[in-house]
Amino acid sequence: MTATVATKPIDNTALARLESEGRLLNPLLKDVTAKPNRVGFRGELALRFAPKLADEARPPELLCAQAMAVAQIGEKHLPFFAGYLLSFAYLKDVAEVLGDTLSAGGKYFLFCNNIDLSKKYQVPYQGATFYVLPIDESTVYNELLDLFYLEKNDLKKKDTAGKLDAVADAALKFDITFDTISYAEGLALMGPVRNPNENRPV
Repeated sequence: MTATVATKPIDNTALARLESEGRLLNPLLKDVTAKPNRVGFRGELALRFAPKLADEARPPELLCAQAMAVAQIGEKHLPFFAGYLLSFAYLKDVAEVLGDTLSAGGKYFLFCNNIDLSKKYQVPYQGATFYVLPIDESTVYNELLDLFYLEKNDLKKKDTAGKLDAVADAALKFDITFDTISYAEGLALMGPVRNPNENRPV
């Protein structure tokens, strides 16, 4: 008799491949939410893995930090994803890693440290459109609350899953348009990449 492996809700969502590849790291949330058939993730998305040395597990070479996503059980595309990137250039890595989970109708938000603080863009890439926004001394969560006009006090009593549901629901209704630029144009416009370790105490 063969033993059956218990499946988790995430196994039948667009997050399943990312989970099996070991890309969903340091989760604050990786479970079902209060919305029917929805699985949520909040943590870090590994974009590039470091070469393995023997059995030593090394941290990824590149991460999309402060990542947030929801997926519906039985559906192959992510309706919502958001995250923080040190450089606009890494949009390509995000798009390649998310790959077949992206769709033309999905809402994808990338907050980049090296784009003009007065600019917001839409960048079509691999059949999806990314909202690319500046970030400075803030968090993806707080920036999304501002972008969607959500009151932080209204969400304070909710748990992590409830907060993610509220943000994702607002994201799915978001229909404001920004200037559309190509990925190549964004590379030409972006500023230098900040050293994430600068100004940290040694």
